[in-house]
Amino acid sequence: MEILNKILYWISTGLMLPVVVILLFLFLKSLASLGSFYGDYVSRLKASKLLAPFLEEVATNGLKAQKIPEGKVSLLDFLQKLMEAKNSPVNRERILADFELAMAKKLSTTKSMSKLGPVLGLMGTLIPMGPALVGLASGNIASMAENMQVAFSTTVVGLIVGAIGYILTEVKQRWYARDFSQLSYIADLITEENEKVFH
Repeated sequence: MEILNKILYWISTGLMLPVVVILLFLFLKSLASLGSFYGDYVSRLKASKLLAPFLEEVATNGLKAQKIPEGKVSLLDFLQKLMEAKNSPVNRERILADFELAMAKKLSTTKSMSKLGPVLGLMGTLIPMGPALVGLASGNIASMAENMQVAFSTTVVGLIVGAIGYILTEVKQRWYARDFSQLSYIADLITEENEKVFH
C-alpha cells in the first residue's frame, strides 16, 4: 500500500508543471479572447447599422432588387449566400446548417476555457497540498507557505479564466442566436416569394 501511495504522489506532483503551464496559456488566451471580443463587438455595431435599414426595406417591399450590405461580419456573408441560393431550398438549408456549425466552432474556445479553467485551478490547488502537509509535519513552515501560495494562485487564475470564458460564451451565444433568427427570417421570405411566383 505504501508503494501505491508513493506512485500516486509521484504522478500528482509530476502533473504540477503541466497544470501551471496550461493555466498560464489559458490565461493569456483569455486575455487575447477579450481583445478579439471587443473587435467583434465594434464590427457588429457597424454591421447592425447597415443591416437594420435592409431588414426594414425587406419587411416592407420584399426581397426583390434588394442589395445585401457589405461588411466583415460572417452574418452578412451567409446572408449573401442565402440570396444566391434563392432557387434551391436544399442549398438554403445547407447554408443555415453551415452557419450553425461555424458559430459552434467559434464558441468552442471560450466554452473550453469556461470548463478547463476551474478544473485546472482545482488541480493546481490540490497538488501542492500534499507537499504543504509534509512540510507542516516536518516543521518546515517555509516550504508549506510556498506550496500554499502556489495552491491559492492557481485557484485564482483558474477562476479568472473560467469567468472570462463563461461570460464571453454567454454573450456570443445571444449574438449567434439573433443572427440565426435573422437568417431564418430571410430564408422563409425567399420560400414565401418563390411560392407566390409558382402559384
